[in-house]
Amino acid sequence: MEKCRAELDSKVMEEGEAAAMEVGIPDLHIEIIKHLGKLKFRTSYGQNVLTHAKEVSRLAEILARELGVNQALAKRAGLLHDIGKAIDREMEGTHIQLGVDFLRRMGESESVIHAMECHHGDVEPRMVEAVLVTIADALSAARPGARRDVLESYVRRLEKLEEIAGGFQGVNKAYAVQAGRELRIIVESSKIGDEQAFWMAKDIARRIEGEVQYPGQIKVTVIRETRAIDYAK
Repeated sequence: MEKCRAELDSKVMEEGEAAAMEVGIPDLHIEIIKHLGKLKFRTSYGQNVLTHAKEVSRLAEILARELGVNQALAKRAGLLHDIGKAIDREMEGTHIQLGVDFLRRMGESESVIHAMECHHGDVEPRMVEAVLVTIADALSAARPGARRDVLESYVRRLEKLEEIAGGFQGVNKAYAVQAGRELRIIVESSKIGDEQAFWMAKDIARRIEGEVQYPGQIKVTVIRETRAIDYAK
């Protein structure tokens, strides 16, 4: 067992070093290299995460070159954008937040951290390079053959999310967005108050945890708004 563990640790370092050299970023912290190597043994929707990270890095660099912005920043953030997926099986939290905390501890620049934390749209980008990493991530994931997630099971998961939300009293519409990473629920303001909306989000989240199988986490957003309408005749 110890021999196998040592061999695996060695293989992880080899894969991390090879990935860093392949994309041309040799100055990474040794712990970051180790975590990159771990991604070789992780898949997301059937896509190898390390292969995906290298692809995003190259695409982000190409896009940055075309636009005349910081290629090194885009390339580095692209390679590290999913680094949290090497940690999220061991610690509580999303892969983005875990990745941000990890890179900050490793001394990565705030520009790189910001560019990688924006790639799911949860954080508003403040620089072009952050937008390019998001685009590169989408291109890599969406190209034909990239992911082997069965379409039927994917659609069933989205339908189940919307069905759970629709079963709550006062819900007007429910939409699974962000490829099923977020559930947005619009409630009738005349039937649901602010405090009820707060508890509804928690109740729906608990139902999802108990009834749906999904990777990562799902954000539940309950939207309650009041509109005053009149017509000038």
